Amino acid sequence: MASTQRLTSMTGFAARAGQAEGFTWSWELRSVNGKGFDLRFRMPDWLGALEADLRKQVSAIVSRGSVSLNLRISRDAGDNALEINPEALTRVLDAIAQIEDQAGSVGVNLTPASASDVMNFRGVMDAPQNRDASKGLLAALRADIAPLLDSFDAMRAAEGASLHAVLSRQLDEVETLTKTAQALLAARADDMRSSFEAAIARVMDSRADMDEARIAQEIAVLAVKSDVIEEIDRLHAHVTAARDLLASGIPVGRKLDFLCQEFNREANTLCSKAQNAQLTEIGLALKVLIDQMREQVQNVE
Repeated sequence: MASTQRLTSMTGFAARAGQAEGFTWSWELRSVNGKGFDLRFRMPDWLGALEADLRKQVSAIVSRGSVSLNLRISRDAGDNALEINPEALTRVLDAIAQIEDQAGSVGVNLTPASASDVMNFRGVMDAPQNRDASKGLLAALRADIAPLLDSFDAMRAAEGASLHAVLSRQLDEVETLTKTAQALLAARADDMRSSFEAAIARVMDSRADMDEARIAQEIAVLAVKSDVIEEIDRLHAHVTAARDLLASGIPVGRKLDFLCQEFNREANTLCSKAQNAQLTEIGLALKVLIDQMREQVQNVE
């Protein structure tokens, strides 16, 4: 199998065909994003012996996503002669006998079932492959599993590499916007000083109705409402954490999704505290960019 030390997409597809023992078959393996790991099979019941192997091998390379695996198989032309299924025939004949006995006990006469009637019951006549799979056929099908999964995993890795590139570029943009916001703080200080002094003046004008503790409290509240340094510091920290996750080589989709929520929280707070047109523009740009990141993260395993 391909190395797991990379970002992997939950979206993947692989197909494979083969033939052996007078049979022809085709595989289809596909996956889409999902909150957890959901694996579904679609194959003939008489090949149920394969399910355990398939589940084990798929689970070894997929930890998250909705996966479906389909196997279609048919006997080659010329080998499709129907045969009697003894077990099904016995069940049908027993049922007919029971029905005739009960009908006779109440005086109801039934038309005797003909051989052609019995043949038309489900399962009485079927192709040999609908009952048993030879060891040779099972071995040939099992040999197909590894190359099928290799192809599937290679596609998920390729999609993951594209996601890695997109997310890395978006994180660079987040970092650039955050640094721009940080640089604006000094220029914003003069405007904030004027509005802050005006706010304090309003508080002081009403000090006759307020004690010293209340005045100090109001001034502290104004200071907190205007301070965005913590939000900017946390945005920088989130960028570092996201880059570490991208480089970790393990499934990180859930963690990245949570981190996007934290990014969005800081961007929202930055907008609400901005009190500056340029800083507000940066906060809004961050929100748009973070939403785009989250769309990409939804596909990360």
